[in-house]
This record gives sequence, C-alpha cells and structure tokens, in this order.
Amino acid sequence: MDPFHLIVLAVVAGLVFDITNGWNDSANAIATVVSTRVLSPAVALGLSAILNFVGALASIKVAKTMGSGVVDLPVALSSVAIVLAAMLAAAAWVTWCTRLGLPISCSHSLVGGLVGSAVGSVGWSAVKWSGLKKILIALFASPLIGLVLGYLFIIGVTWMARRMTPRTGRHTFGKLQILSASFMAYQHGQNDAQKVMGVLALALFTGGYLHKDGVVITDIKDLFIPTWVILACAGAMAFGTAVGGWRVIQTIGSKLSRITPVEGFAAETAGGLVLEIAAKLGVPVSTTHTITGAIVGVGAAKGAHAVQWGIGAKILSAWFFTLPACFVLGALLSWVSIQTSPTVMTLGVVVVTIVTFLAAKFRRNSEADVPT
Repeated sequence: MDPFHLIVLAVVAGLVFDITNGWNDSANAIATVVSTRVLSPAVALGLSAILNFVGALASIKVAKTMGSGVVDLPVALSSVAIVLAAMLAAAAWVTWCTRLGLPISCSHSLVGGLVGSAVGSVGWSAVKWSGLKKILIALFASPLIGLVLGYLFIIGVTWMARRMTPRTGRHTFGKLQILSASFMAYQHGQNDAQKVMGVLALALFTGGYLHKDGVVITDIKDLFIPTWVILACAGAMAFGTAVGGWRVIQTIGSKLSRITPVEGFAAETAGGLVLEIAAKLGVPVSTTHTITGAIVGVGAAKGAHAVQWGIGAKILSAWFFTLPACFVLGALLSWVSIQTSPTVMTLGVVVVTIVTFLAAKFRRNSEADVPT
C-alpha cells in the first residue's frame, strides 16, 4: 500500500477509536447527573461534549507518554501497519462492549491493542517495559483510589450537609453536581483524548511524516503532537460523547448503585481529582475505572446492600478480559496484515463489526417478539 494512504487509514482508525471512546465513556461524566435528574440527558451530553473538547486541549503530557513510552517501533511502513492494527483492535472491542452496555476501559483496550500488535509483528523486544509497567500500575490503582476517595468524600459531604433539610440538600447539591459533572467531563477530555493523540503521533513518526523545522524526526525522544492531531482527536472525542452510549449510562447511573445528588457530587469530585493528578503526572488512567470505583465507594458508605455487587462483578469481568482480549486481537490483526495487507485487515474488522451489530439487533428483535 502507498505510504500516504496507509497513514491516512491509520489516522481514520484512530479517530474512529476516539469516537467509540467518547461513545462508551460518555457515561463517566453524565451518568450520575442524569440518574439523579439534575440535568436532562440531552443537556448533559451537550455539556459533556463541549467540556471534553476543551479538556483535550489542556495538556499533552499523557499523549507523549502513550506515543513514546509503550512500544519501540522503527521508522518503517510496517510500523504504521502495527499502529493501524492496534487502533482497529481497540475500536472494535470498545464498539462491541458498548453495544452490550458494558462500561469498559478504553485505556486498557488501546494499550492492549498496541502492545499486542507490536509483539505480533516485531516480538517482545518492541515493548518498553519500564513505561508499560508505570501505565499498568496507574490503570489498576485508579479505581481503588477512586473508591477510597469516594468513600471519604461522601462521609465528609454528608457531615457538612447534616443540618440541611432534604429539600435544601437536593437543591444545593443538585447545583453543585452540575459543577462536579462538568469537572469530570473536562478531566475525561484531558486524559482520554490524549491517548489517541499520542498513538497517532507515533504513526506519523514511524511513517516519516512528523517534521520539525522542515526536518523529519527520527528520534522518538523528539516526538511532539501536531496541532491538527490535537484538534481532530478533541473533535472526535466530543462527537462520540454527544452520541452517548445509553446502555452504559444506564449501567453506571442506576444499576450499579442508586445515588442522590449529594452522592453524585461526591463520586464525580473524587473521580475528577484522580484524573487531574494522573494528567499532571502524564500517566494515562481509565476514567471508567475511576468513576466506577468512586461510585462503589460512595455506595458502600451506605452499606454493602447499597451496591449491586452482581453488576459490579460483570463490569469487573469486562475490565479483566479487556487488556488480554485486545492484546490477542491486536496480535491477530497484525499477523493478518503481514500475511495479506492492511486493506484486507481493515475490511475484515469492518465486516465482522457490521455482522455483530446486525446479529445483536436481530436477537433483540426476536426476544421482543416472544410472547410473555
């Protein structure tokens, strides 16, 4: 395939992943504010999409970590195909899980797909273990930190609101929850949109299309994120958020734990703080993990009965399988690309995704036609 067309294909795949990321993760910022009826779904999605876009423009530390700290790829056309395979693997997995209503980690999907495709083509020598170790620690620690902060926040907020009447409490924290949901949406853009920025910059670097002062960059240490990549990823993330993954929103907002505006404010504030710290450190974490952990922490403060642990186990299993599943899928797609071509690999993923969508729709229609 022509180098330019392969780069274009990789960029398109990256933006598609960004859209699916926003689609699945729209629940992270607005699930609680919608479930507590503080904002209507349409207003909440619009606000979240705007703040996702703004947050994506705030920093590039996470983008640089993803672009230069996960895998070591040479400047070659085959490396661009590796990035393409990673993007397709992650986007396909996120799409399938969103259709099932599962709030998964898009970060796990992207990291797993990138490492898997690199290993499938180059071998384990392509993995930057020090950088990957740091990312994995942050990914797995973020939900635990969110849980603890959510638990502590709801105790503190409840104490401060102890003298409020129920009506005053709902009104006050309903207004505050708009701020906390906005904070969470901003942090989601600052963290998640940057991950794809970094990987797209890696694709441009390996394809020889990353220039600085008219000279092609050949040292990964000089990696930077072009302005058009930042704007494209921010826009794609905002669009995906505006579409809204309603099944995931329902799972996080009402099925996991029934929460009030006070509890929603505590969960979103706790989750947003974790993301802010991660962004300052330049470490990509899962916004889904973080907010879900915070919601569980808030719910657990009311007692173990307040959390639907069966739903939590279902979400946990999706998290557990995401990283290895995307690793295997990335390696498989990379192998298919080598054996055939990047075009055949891409068409294969598109066809399988369409068939999966149609099968799921047919199954739902069949179940709806069954008399009860």
